[in-house]
Amino acid sequence: IFTWATLRIERGAKEKNHHLYKPYSNAIIAREPTSLEEEIKEIRRSGSNKDLDSASEFEMSDIFYFARRGVESIMDDEVTKRFSAEELESWNLLTRSNNNFTYISLRLTVLWGLGLLIRYGFLLPLRVTLAFTGVGLLVFLTSVIGLLPNGRMKNFLSEKVHLMCYRICVRALTAIITYHDSENKPKNGGICVANHTSPIDVIILASDGCYAMVGQIHGGLMGVIQRSMVKACPHVWFERSEVKDRHLVAKRLSDHVQDKSKLPILIFPEGTCINNTSVMMFKKGSFEIGATVYPVAIKYDPRFGDAFWNSSKFGMVSYLLRMMSSWAIVCSVWYLPPMSREEGEDAVQFANRVKAAIARQGGLVDLLWDGGLKREKVKDTFKEEQQKLYSKMLVAQLKPCLH
Repeated sequence: IFTWATLRIERGAKEKNHHLYKPYSNAIIAREPTSLEEEIKEIRRSGSNKDLDSASEFEMSDIFYFARRGVESIMDDEVTKRFSAEELESWNLLTRSNNNFTYISLRLTVLWGLGLLIRYGFLLPLRVTLAFTGVGLLVFLTSVIGLLPNGRMKNFLSEKVHLMCYRICVRALTAIITYHDSENKPKNGGICVANHTSPIDVIILASDGCYAMVGQIHGGLMGVIQRSMVKACPHVWFERSEVKDRHLVAKRLSDHVQDKSKLPILIFPEGTCINNTSVMMFKKGSFEIGATVYPVAIKYDPRFGDAFWNSSKFGMVSYLLRMMSSWAIVCSVWYLPPMSREEGEDAVQFANRVKAAIARQGGLVDLLWDGGLKREKVKDTFKEEQQKLYSKMLVAQLKPCLH
């Protein structure tokens, strides 16, 4: 089904003259896509001596095309494997890997046990303490700054407090971050878009610069943090009932970027976490506003700790504990040159162009698929479309025979 739908998406994009950035060379079965009719003709040619133009009826050999496509999709499923942890070439002495590795040799078992003692006995308590310190200071200091009148002093203190607290939180993960091309850092009145691997993407970027966050209002501890942050800085929070109102969201974002005194907005257009091997479809909403877009590519090194959040498998607390009990979070961040919507380019084309730039810089696979498939099934319309294509092919071949 994935293969059929991919061809359908590509065909639709070509008909609308949209740019395609499909990395076929990265697939296990690497070959350029061909039409259903061409492939079925090839199968009939190899297994029959009939005149292909007169072969207007169904033939048993046609089944091999669909069977082969199904097997290819199973062997090289480029979608669902993006929602599970990235495979490592070697064991990194973390329990995330196969536990059977600990019994390969006595020396390896001792090293693994020693690492377990260091990570859980020393690093984890220290990191948890730093995390509570960073979050506590953020809530307290932003609430105090919120009491000050609006002005330069309030903005200055707000930026310093946010940077300090986020950097403490980064230390709680023992994050080793390398920032590249800092001259391209997002500026006020713009929109920063980045690929999304983990909730910690926010503090990874915010520890090097201040941003206005966009998101839904939550309850509990997260709600307390959001309410305190918005007192010191104009973040864009939405009520649950407002999130699905695209026009309201677009207007709020547009009003924010038009004020050049406000911080750049930080958005992750994929809308879900991907396992840091690829970039999936960018939602077009943030590209319809008309503001300058500052692309940012984030690439984690999974050898020291897997930053990907598999939300269907781990809750937020257990995920953060896994992060804090890993060796370290190592990543690289690239600030790409600002991009603007070109003349005659629609929002989808602009989003694809930005996504392709991020994928190239981060060494990620550029996929056409929607990350929403992480929680949803493939639509039946994809299968129906393939059935329609096959029936049209038979009808088209049958018409000359009737005449």
